[in-house]
Amino acid sequence: MNFLPNTDKDREEMLKVIGVSSVEELFGDIPPELRFKGDLKLPPALSEFELARHMEELAAKNTAQDYVSFIGAGAYDHYIPAVVGHVLGRSEFYTAYTPYQPEISQAVLQSIYEYQTMICELTGMDAANASMYDGASAAAESVTIAAGLTRRKRALVSKTVHPETRAVISTYADARDIVVEEIDYTQGVTDVESLAAKLGDDVACVVIQQPNFFGALEPVDEISAKVKQSGAAFIVSVNPMTLGLLRPPAEYGADIVVGEGQVFGSPMAFGGPYLGILAVTHKLLRRMPGRLVGMTTDDQGNRGFVLTLQTREQHIRRERATSNICSNQALNALAAVVYLSWAGKQGLREIGEQCVQKAAYLAGKISEIDGFSLAWEAPFFNEFAIKCPVDAEQVLEALLEQNILAGYPLGRAYPELKQYLLIAVTEKRTKQEMDALVAGLEGLA
Repeated sequence: MNFLPNTDKDREEMLKVIGVSSVEELFGDIPPELRFKGDLKLPPALSEFELARHMEELAAKNTAQDYVSFIGAGAYDHYIPAVVGHVLGRSEFYTAYTPYQPEISQAVLQSIYEYQTMICELTGMDAANASMYDGASAAAESVTIAAGLTRRKRALVSKTVHPETRAVISTYADARDIVVEEIDYTQGVTDVESLAAKLGDDVACVVIQQPNFFGALEPVDEISAKVKQSGAAFIVSVNPMTLGLLRPPAEYGADIVVGEGQVFGSPMAFGGPYLGILAVTHKLLRRMPGRLVGMTTDDQGNRGFVLTLQTREQHIRRERATSNICSNQALNALAAVVYLSWAGKQGLREIGEQCVQKAAYLAGKISEIDGFSLAWEAPFFNEFAIKCPVDAEQVLEALLEQNILAGYPLGRAYPELKQYLLIAVTEKRTKQEMDALVAGLEGLA
């Protein structure tokens, strides 16, 4: 059956309007050798009922829900309360587009304003934008902000920053003629001596991650002091879930805070969509990319919300734009607002405490297994690395047979760490699940 809406007569009329005699003439600029010839290798058409059954069979092949996941590495299996999906599924949010007309977009504008406020409260920063595309692009945008602020062209990025984030930073930087240099790590955290040796009056910024990609807590005060002495901007990428327990980055001198907001109500969803967090000090307010929603009053004195800043190419001269981002992750940002409203300050702290306590329990049990040990002595939040007696990929494969996703093999991003496995624990992991992982590892010792 053919469900294409255009009839032959429709096509003839369209071709006449645009001034060509046939579809072949319309595509005449495409070289013949590049045009597809013959029939597509597709199976016969299915009825609606048959297609629905076929899709159900394909969906049944996804058995991820049957596995216990200890994989983190930037995306985390936190519990998402039902209220998040309920609010996101409302048509006024789910189908709303961009909030350019405040008189008809007050709900969306207010939700973004609440998101910005919550991010500022968590990070201690003065302002946050309406969200970036994801944590990696937020980090990359922050480097361009710093280069514009300092008028310097070198960026130092710790090797303990997420490897995919580092790759995105390098891509952005290359287009802006910014030289990116990486800082070595020692004992699972940024090597402060290596950082100090690279700092100079041409360094625009230093980027670290807290907790870092290995799950370890960085010596942020020591790093901050070195960065401030050089006049560079201090950029901190955070897991925002940790901010219910850890100090906000503003307290240790961050100029820009970025992060991945997936932990607040967005499912892992095969890698996205997520939302990027970006917050700054007051002096960088007008350098922030994307959108900023502000609160004001109308001519009758009623509270209202408007787009206050839009420093992007579509609205200002290209050479003055801070970024070419053309939207924000409004639905995911709304998920974060609902999640944080549901959890509250005390709830966020309790979730963090559960993550820390469960991760400590599992790390202690694993370190008692012959042949296995904690990779480093640095303190951690809910994620930690272990050294295995064999290649970590072998450990992963063996535990898969027991329906356990044991973690992320660090050798995939760090060739020198082929025997190291990164393990994440969230509040969802039970003692029985953690003990099952320990038992599986004991069988490999």
